[in-house]
Amino acid sequence: MRSIKAAAVGSTLFFIAAPGTVAGVIPWLITRWRLPEASAAWLPAQAVGVLLICAGLAVLVHAFVEFTRARGAPIPAMPTQHLVVDGFNRFVRNPMYVAIVGALIGQALLFASAGVLVYTAVAWAIAASFVRFYEEPTLVRLFGEEYTDYRRNVRAWLPRFTPWSPAS
Repeated sequence: MRSIKAAAVGSTLFFIAAPGTVAGVIPWLITRWRLPEASAAWLPAQAVGVLLICAGLAVLVHAFVEFTRARGAPIPAMPTQHLVVDGFNRFVRNPMYVAIVGALIGQALLFASAGVLVYTAVAWAIAASFVRFYEEPTLVRLFGEEYTDYRRNVRAWLPRFTPWSPAS
């Protein structure tokens, strides 16, 4: 079994490389993080954008912590030894991707950027394809009926209103 320290290092490096690029570097390249001119009409949208960015970041960090606690990282090279169904995973199967999409939509609102909105759609399509054609078959192979039961009860992209708990 992998040490918690190794899992934390792997998760941290992956967090910087993947979400840091997808939700940080690329939106910055599109917007240079320049705010539009102040407009009373746009302020509510910008406020919603800030909330989505903060919520997305909080969910993302929490999900990475859950993988670290399970002595793994959310990368194929460092899988966990058991299925992670704690934290936000009790509400949605893909909390990291949902959080990134939320943060990207938040940036599109904050910076009034159609480019970031289009990029968000492309990023989600890539993530959804990766989940469908790689992650889900891999999880079925690794965790069998446990993952199948989880998949039956927790939606991939739209969070549940109540947390799911696996049967004992």
